Amino acid sequence: MLRIKRFFYNQKVAPYMFVLPFIIIFCAFSIYPMINTILMSFQKVLPGQTHFIGIKNYTRLFSDKTFFIALENSIKYMVITCALLIPFPMLFAAMVNSKHMPFPNFFKAILYLPALASVVVSGTIFRLTFSESSDSLMNEIIGLFGAAPIQWLRVSSTGFTVLIVLCCWRWTGVNIMYFISGLKSIPRELYESAEIDGASSVQQFFKITVPLLKPTTIYVLTISIYAGLAMFTESFMLWNGNNSPRNMGLTIVGYLYRQGIEKNDLGYGSTVGIVLLVAAMIINVVQLKLNGLFKKEAM
Repeated sequence: MLRIKRFFYNQKVAPYMFVLPFIIIFCAFSIYPMINTILMSFQKVLPGQTHFIGIKNYTRLFSDKTFFIALENSIKYMVITCALLIPFPMLFAAMVNSKHMPFPNFFKAILYLPALASVVVSGTIFRLTFSESSDSLMNEIIGLFGAAPIQWLRVSSTGFTVLIVLCCWRWTGVNIMYFISGLKSIPRELYESAEIDGASSVQQFFKITVPLLKPTTIYVLTISIYAGLAMFTESFMLWNGNNSPRNMGLTIVGYLYRQGIEKNDLGYGSTVGIVLLVAAMIINVVQLKLNGLFKKEAM
């Protein structure tokens, strides 16, 4: 017992013992499932048995028109949400953080409130709000202007727009909080000096705020790319299932769920998941490279 006690209290061993629980959990719930998924993508998985089939799943995937519809939807969703959920939250954060803003804590709470709502509740509310019935909230509103009821979730343009609005409604407040945290690290003296030199608020925003928020912006962009490609629950709840009209709301994760869970084809579903992982990694590595994250500092 004394030897064991000395072993655990050893200064060289103690740090590894502290991180050991994380390493075990990470390997059990991340590394092992990832390796198993890679192996399953080369197999035909049946109840109680598996068969190695080589690259047939990948050959099938890249000739699957439905997969490319899901891929197009996910990329389009990711691009639009990144284009909206970075500049606007940054602007709102600068406004809320301004010394001229009255009741800043009130606006922070109001803007963050949608993020506290469950995605299931949010999706259901939006589905009812944009229902095709004439007495839905949005059809009632446009009816006040003499417009006929619209089948919002049955037309590709309006259905995808509702999905984007749902995303922006839920996540704008979260990104605002990220940017406010970044703004707290910018010295107030910089703004005061710029104001003395005659710089306007717009000039201060583009010359001070935007450049110094670059680390926060890169972080928000990275998680937004992942979230955009991994989106599933919002679409599932908005169309009350994984079968939207003409697959207008089908995403890569939705297609993975359809093949792996609904059709019980785990091998093909694993292939979809591996392609999603590779796509997300490539896009994020490229954007991090373009943003200079991998540049070596001069000695």
